[in-house]
Amino acid sequence: MNIDKIMTDGLSFSLPLFIMAIGGIYSERSGVTMLSIEGFQGFGAFTGAITVVILRTVLGSSPNWLIYIATLASILGGMLLALLNALMVIKLKSKMTIAGVVVNILAVALTSFLSSVITGAVTGQATNKIQLGVSPRYTIPYLSKIPVIGGLFQNIYPFAFIIIVVALLAWYVLYKTSYGLRLRAGGDNPHSLDAAGVDVNKIRFSAVVLAGGFAGLGGIAFTYMMANFSPSSYVGYGYLAIAALIFGNWNIRTTFWTSMFFGFSRSFSDQLVNELGMSSNYSDLFSVMPYILTLIVLIFFSKHNRPPRALGEHFDKGKR
Repeated sequence: MNIDKIMTDGLSFSLPLFIMAIGGIYSERSGVTMLSIEGFQGFGAFTGAITVVILRTVLGSSPNWLIYIATLASILGGMLLALLNALMVIKLKSKMTIAGVVVNILAVALTSFLSSVITGAVTGQATNKIQLGVSPRYTIPYLSKIPVIGGLFQNIYPFAFIIIVVALLAWYVLYKTSYGLRLRAGGDNPHSLDAAGVDVNKIRFSAVVLAGGFAGLGGIAFTYMMANFSPSSYVGYGYLAIAALIFGNWNIRTTFWTSMFFGFSRSFSDQLVNELGMSSNYSDLFSVMPYILTLIVLIFFSKHNRPPRALGEHFDKGKR
């Protein structure tokens, strides 16, 4: 069995999942139930992909730096849809779970329609699949030669470096700054936060918008891994990120290891299918391995979870 490929593919899947889960942590630690990660991911990826299509047409070529423009556009696209979600649950006091499902459905419908219209106008092809091309990949000398774990440093997507940097910044902000302290208080004791003169809804609003940006970053990473965008290509990843943060007990460090567990279980199952020479039908069956493991993990570990005490509750000054 090709250990290096398991390591490479596992890391490539785990890191986008991890940054999306961090977005969920930010939102839920502030007190806002986050089921919209998948919608943010999809809309962010669509925004980045369509930006590439338009710029590629204007420039007449596809330079490597377009990837970074696409990444920025994806982050902004995810944040844009997150604004809608924040307005629904914070300003209009909508049910958080219902709002999340609605945003996910809206994202699929919007990306399917808009990708067909814009792609048709730019390229003349009536399809909702956007071809992006192959992302450059990098290998770190010396580290890539380490036995067993050397695959972690081979054929690395540029998004891996971006995600690692953003994740470290997100950890620092959440646990080492006054903003992070206030955000966590928004999910545990919002009335004490309000008594200290902090606008609870403002903190929650910012957390939801940041969640959209993190999910958009994860979305474009998944899109470039598949070399194309399709409204159906990201289905399920957002919910897997939610499972990762729940299993990680709303903590960034433990959620990292949870994401690694899901990512490497997927790459191992894919490699096992190839090693055994099974047909594509079995490949589809084995691809559900992370979701099966998610169910098993949640069954046995959910009773030990400690979610934020005010998670899912709208803030009301009168209930102090």
